[in-house]
Amino acid sequence: MPSKKFVVDENGAKVAVLLDIAEYERMLEEMEDREDIRAANQAKTSGEEPIPYEQARKEIERARR
Repeated sequence: MPSKKFVVDENGAKVAVLLDIAEYERMLEEMEDREDIRAANQAKTSGEEPIPYEQARKEIERARR
């Protein structure tokens, strides 16, 4: 486990954390994976009719214009 380094204020209270960049990137990846899982579970239980990937991609591209 990586060592933890904290930034403290004038009272010694922890106000921030310093992370190794590899640990930060690992944490971001994990959060993104969890968000993808949450979104997939939400889509499965929404009751909405699924649409094909190509149709979804085209709709997203049109919305960006």
